[in-house]
Amino acid sequence: MVKKSRQKKEIRAPRATRFLAFDAWIDSTLYEAGFKISDWWERITIFSRRFRVYGFKRAIVEVLSEGFTMGAAGSVVMLALAMPAFIETQGNWSAQDDYAVTFLDRFGNEIGQRGIIQRDAVPVDEIPDHVIKAILATEDRRFFEHYGIDFLGLARALTENVRANSVVQGGSTLTQQLAKNLFLSNERTLERKVKEAFLSVWLEMNLSKKQILQYYLDRSYLGGGTFGIAAAADFYFDKSVEDLSLPEAAMIAGLFKAPARYAPHVNLPAARARANEVLTNMVQAGFMTEGQVLSARLHPATAVDRAGTDTPDYFLDWAFEEVKRIAPRGSTHSLVARTTLDPNLQKAAEESLEFHLRQYGKDYDVSEGAIVLMDTDGAVRAIVGGRDYGASQFNRATKAERQTGSSFKPYVYAVAMENGFKPDSVISDGPISWGNWSPRNYGRGYAGRVTLTTALIRSYNTVPVRLARDHLGIDPIVALVKSFGIESKLNGHKTMVLGTSGMTTLDQATGFSVFANGGLAGTRFGIAQLSTHSGDLIYDKARDAPPPHRVLSEQAAASMNQMLIQVPEHGTGRRAALPMVRSAGKTGTTQSYRDAWYVGYTGNYVAAVWLGNDDFHPSRRMTGGSLPAMVWQRLMTYAHQNVELKPMPGIEGPMRIENGKSGSDEVAQDGAGSGTDALPLALSARMATFLRGLSTDFEEAPAIKAPTKIETLSAL
Repeated sequence: MVKKSRQKKEIRAPRATRFLAFDAWIDSTLYEAGFKISDWWERITIFSRRFRVYGFKRAIVEVLSEGFTMGAAGSVVMLALAMPAFIETQGNWSAQDDYAVTFLDRFGNEIGQRGIIQRDAVPVDEIPDHVIKAILATEDRRFFEHYGIDFLGLARALTENVRANSVVQGGSTLTQQLAKNLFLSNERTLERKVKEAFLSVWLEMNLSKKQILQYYLDRSYLGGGTFGIAAAADFYFDKSVEDLSLPEAAMIAGLFKAPARYAPHVNLPAARARANEVLTNMVQAGFMTEGQVLSARLHPATAVDRAGTDTPDYFLDWAFEEVKRIAPRGSTHSLVARTTLDPNLQKAAEESLEFHLRQYGKDYDVSEGAIVLMDTDGAVRAIVGGRDYGASQFNRATKAERQTGSSFKPYVYAVAMENGFKPDSVISDGPISWGNWSPRNYGRGYAGRVTLTTALIRSYNTVPVRLARDHLGIDPIVALVKSFGIESKLNGHKTMVLGTSGMTTLDQATGFSVFANGGLAGTRFGIAQLSTHSGDLIYDKARDAPPPHRVLSEQAAASMNQMLIQVPEHGTGRRAALPMVRSAGKTGTTQSYRDAWYVGYTGNYVAAVWLGNDDFHPSRRMTGGSLPAMVWQRLMTYAHQNVELKPMPGIEGPMRIENGKSGSDEVAQDGAGSGTDALPLALSARMATFLRGLSTDFEEAPAIKAPTKIETLSAL
């Protein structure tokens, strides 16, 4: 045993010795490495002492060091800000649409063109020198000197604006304006201005000055539905851009700032005054002398008479996109499109929006709006994408996704109707929490146990939240909204049930049209037919479009109509009640009063109205039941004149008769000031036909000779 133990100790000894040797090697290696590093660092320190500075030189070095540090940090920030802007450049942004489409209204009358009107481009080298000088003198005098952003020009503009105590000059360069036209909208937000600055630099890096100028001249909107200087020369003066005289060039150059305000076919005196400013700019910029422009001042240009050429540009922009979507592949790109537009309804929609914004816009601190009007069969009759197409071509009706507020609630109730609930089903309107979210009603109070009808017409917030949380879920609501044909992307958050997700005005009208159609979707359309100029029909909606499909049961649609019809009669939309005609609808108001909606329908039409501000600043307590309902009511009252009134699915009869009189009497006072007193009550088509026939009978009846005084006395 002793011998074996001794042998084990002898085996362990060499092993321990090896570990000790390895440990010693590590220690010595680390020590030598540390010594060498210290020696190396000391040599570097001694060497760097040669460059040490003192006094004012040290201050300069410190400032430069801090500058480099801040520059590096700023570069990272700039890159983060630039990434969203550069995403806009993805895709074929430089390609112009290769369709040339002539549009007709529903009656076959020409209403405008798109495509070729903005492709009649003339190379910059072929445009007369005085035309280029007039544009640059007014829009960007230092165009060939800056790199997208003109800081000197910006400083000059700020100085002039301060001196005049108003905005008399803009600081945007021609490149910045092109960036906005190509990639961005007209919304006045800080994000848009940041993107505009980066995109301007990007354009300067990727295009020559001549190319930038060419794009600017070809893509700018110049009023009258024209895009590009060549189309404007033809529209206003009936000549090519190469033949423009100096006074004509000055008048067109003045259009870039505000084409609607200075369009010569609309306001010739204003156009001439603006052209005179352009001539002054050319003299101040040193492009021409006062003697050279004197003749143009004395003999101003006169535009071709274009009376009655007011075009529905917002509708045409949307219809042009529809043409490109539905046109058969391989067909000719020179087309004639028969649209669903009704010119009278389009003008009525524009008038209703402008009337109410002029009357009450300042009171409510609201400046913009959008309207979509369609037949219940889906034919879009009118689109108003803003107050002034010349000031902003951004189509708020088809592109602006704004929060819907309570106007989203009908979609939640529709899912409830599909899941066995009834209009008279009772549910609690009381305090509720969903996670860390605790929504409350508009009035901060609670009504206790109420029917779904009462909850909808009074627009209680807790009820749709309770339905979604306890009975329905979010996914079925999202699925149903998408099945309605709504293209806006929903956020899918639980707050969506109270309208925090954005929708376009067109989508709102599309969604409510499903209720008006008894549960059928897939009906929205703006193009009835497409044909070639020789008359060959290449697309017919009735023949080529897929038929409507059911997305909501007839019973659920009827239940929704029975509830929504009470909103303008007893609920939050009383200002939208129509004379003689029963209607259904829903108001919507978002947080801080940024957006206000009224979306409603009858058996004949569906209309959606949105009011708000482009920069998202809050209105002055404007709700959906106030100004939007008034806009809707004025438009729909006009739309129902001389039409055969149709009932809504599930509603008995279209007329509003209560106790032998119109049911609108009760709400007329509440809607006072809506401007409907200037519009006559609606007549059915049958009554109008009867009155016309009666008038004809009187005209055709033989004249009856009045008896003389003697004959009368004899008879007595």
